[in-house]
Amino acid sequence: MTQHKSPLATSPLATVPQETPGHGLLAGKKVVVTAAAGTGIGFSAARRAALEGADVLVSDFHERRMNEARDALAAEFPDQRFEAITCNVQSTSDVDGLIIGAARTLGRIDVLVNNAGFGGEGELVDMADEDWDRVLDITLNGTFRATRAALRYFREVPHNGVIVNNASVLGWRAQRAQAHYAAAKAGVMALTRCSAIEGADFGVRINAIAPSIARHAFLEKSASAELLDELAAKEAFGRAADVWEVAATIAMLASDYTTYLTGEVVSISSQRA
Repeated sequence: MTQHKSPLATSPLATVPQETPGHGLLAGKKVVVTAAAGTGIGFSAARRAALEGADVLVSDFHERRMNEARDALAAEFPDQRFEAITCNVQSTSDVDGLIIGAARTLGRIDVLVNNAGFGGEGELVDMADEDWDRVLDITLNGTFRATRAALRYFREVPHNGVIVNNASVLGWRAQRAQAHYAAAKAGVMALTRCSAIEGADFGVRINAIAPSIARHAFLEKSASAELLDELAAKEAFGRAADVWEVAATIAMLASDYTTYLTGEVVSISSQRA
């Protein structure tokens, strides 16, 4: 993805660094990633999990792209296992089936990455109920459904599981035309904190990431290039994150490097004060 650098950014960090090699952080783990098709954070999280040694099951509503994602991972990492299960996170039966199917297919689940979300731009004064409801249902309710299903699994098969949710800095920041998405992501943050207290009973750690802006093809379709350039220029490094930088933080939270961290939201941002 081409980065649009601010002319004011003079830091060496204004240029995306080379991707950090894998260090076996998830060696032997079984990882499930929702909304993992395409070129966004979900696919990058699945790829990073593989780079760190995990077997990975990708899930998505778009079956063809999901299978392409699985096949791409299998081609890059031929010695590891990759599976795929179609899932619409708006459907409780789909989500429950995903967790049951993933556990059966992989043998167990160690990590669930809740990446599914949906946004867009819309002034609140003109927003239809349907637009509000769709964003909340996919982004917040979808995360709730998957978390609930995973906790039920970990309750029956306790073994130090991990859930990592994808929130957003918009759960904290105010941005015009983002009321529905910001409300959903703030809900994901609150869900993360509260579910983490309950998950501790089953040996489960639940944390979230909150990216500011990571440029990828799906995001380019939902927001104008002008807006994305403007937001990126406001970051301290004068650029958006690359998706691998976000995925690396997800891998850290999923790994044994963060065994005493739960209920937290980690900002992935080069914020200006």
